[in-house]
Amino acid sequence: MGNTFVTLFWRQRLLDQAVQRLEDRDFRVVRLAAGQWSTEQDMHRAIAAALHFPDYYGHNLDALNDCLGDVACYGPYDDSEEGAGLVLAFIDYDRFAAVCPEAAHVVLDIIADRARHAAVLQRRLICLVHSNDPDIQFDPVGAMPVMWNSDEWLDANRRG
Repeated sequence: MGNTFVTLFWRQRLLDQAVQRLEDRDFRVVRLAAGQWSTEQDMHRAIAAALHFPDYYGHNLDALNDCLGDVACYGPYDDSEEGAGLVLAFIDYDRFAAVCPEAAHVVLDIIADRARHAAVLQRRLICLVHSNDPDIQFDPVGAMPVMWNSDEWLDANRRG
């Protein structure tokens, strides 16, 4: 995860191990079941609820950028302000990306950008993305590539 703020995982076991290591280091991990989202609005509702966004949250990508910026940089909606940081773990993100490809990319881009801003303030925001598709690819986000985790970096390591 040292090369990018957004890291891909194919094997659920490896994602679970990464999550456990982060939790052991006092990161707050928010798991989001992206495979259940069939619309962009489903995604907004889930993220807003998980991160305790305010009632005025606009349920659009601009509002997500604003509120996630508050979470990443100032923490008013993050209940672990004293912790090591925040991890967003998207499960089955490939399913959401299949039905809302543009929104799926923009969400990761927003997270990567907000993670960079948070780092400047010595806060941490990390995004872990699970995909059932071992060949999924995303254009760069936050001016950084979306990369596979170190155990699955080689294509051959993502095959049964």
